Amino acid sequence: MNPRSFHYDESGSVATITLDRPQSLNALTFEVYRELTETFRGLAGRPGVRAVVLTGTGRAFCTGGDVKDIIGRLVQRDRAALLEFTRLTCDLVRAMCALPRPIVASLNGTVAGAGAILAMASDLRIAADTAKIAFLFVKVGLSGADMGAAWMLPRIVGLGRATELLMTGEFIDPAEALRIGLYNRVVPGERLSAETREMVDRLVRGPLEGIAETKRALFTEAHMDLETALEQEARIQAELMTRPDFQEGYAAFMARRPPRFDGTPE
Repeated sequence: MNPRSFHYDESGSVATITLDRPQSLNALTFEVYRELTETFRGLAGRPGVRAVVLTGTGRAFCTGGDVKDIIGRLVQRDRAALLEFTRLTCDLVRAMCALPRPIVASLNGTVAGAGAILAMASDLRIAADTAKIAFLFVKVGLSGADMGAAWMLPRIVGLGRATELLMTGEFIDPAEALRIGLYNRVVPGERLSAETREMVDRLVRGPLEGIAETKRALFTEAHMDLETALEQEARIQAELMTRPDFQEGYAAFMARRPPRFDGTPE
C-alpha cells in the first residue's frame, strides 16, 4: 500500500484514499486508475481495515479523465487499445464493488465524469454543499453508459432520473442529489470531515462479516428472482447466527449496552 499517484493512510481500522492533484481538479490519469484498482484489490486482504474513505483535496472531488494524460492520448489509439483502456476503467469499479468493506465517498467538491462513477461505486456518499455532480460522458460524444453507470444509477435514483442524468450529462446541485437519493448526506464544507468520521465510526463498530454479507447481497441479488434471493438470505443469516458477533449482539441487547463486535475498536 504505497501508491505514488494519491495519498493512502491507515488510521486504526480505517483506510483513507485521498486524490491529490488539486491543480487538475483531481482528474484521473492512467496511473491513478491502475493504482486505485490495485489498492482496492489489496484492501480485501487487510482484515484490520473495517472501512474505507475515498476523498479529494482542493475544490473538486474528481472531474474524470485528465484531458491531456488520457483524452489527448485516446484519440490516437486504435480500437484494440481503446478497449484495453475502457476495460481498465471497468476493473476499478469491479474492485470497489467486490471489496467486502464499506466505502464512504467524502465528496469535498465538484464530482464529474469518472469521478461521479467513483462516488456511485462507493457504498455511501457524504457531500459538501459545493459538490455538484454530473455524468458528463455524452458531453464528449460518448455513451452515458460508462463504467457501469447504466446498471448502478437506476438502482440508486430510479430509471427516470437516471435516464435524464445519463442522456443530458447536466450538473445537478447537492440539494437535488440528496433529494433523489444519490447523496446520503449533504453538509457544510467545514462539517464534511466530522460527518464522514461519524458515519465511518458507526460502520467500523458494526459486525465485520454482517456488513460484508450485506454489501455482497446488495450486488448479487440484483440478478436473482425473489425466491432465489430469499433462499440466499436464509442461508447467510443461518450461517451468521453461528458466529460470535450474533452471540454478542444478543448479550448486549439483554444487558442494555452497545455491542462490542469482534475486532471493533475499544
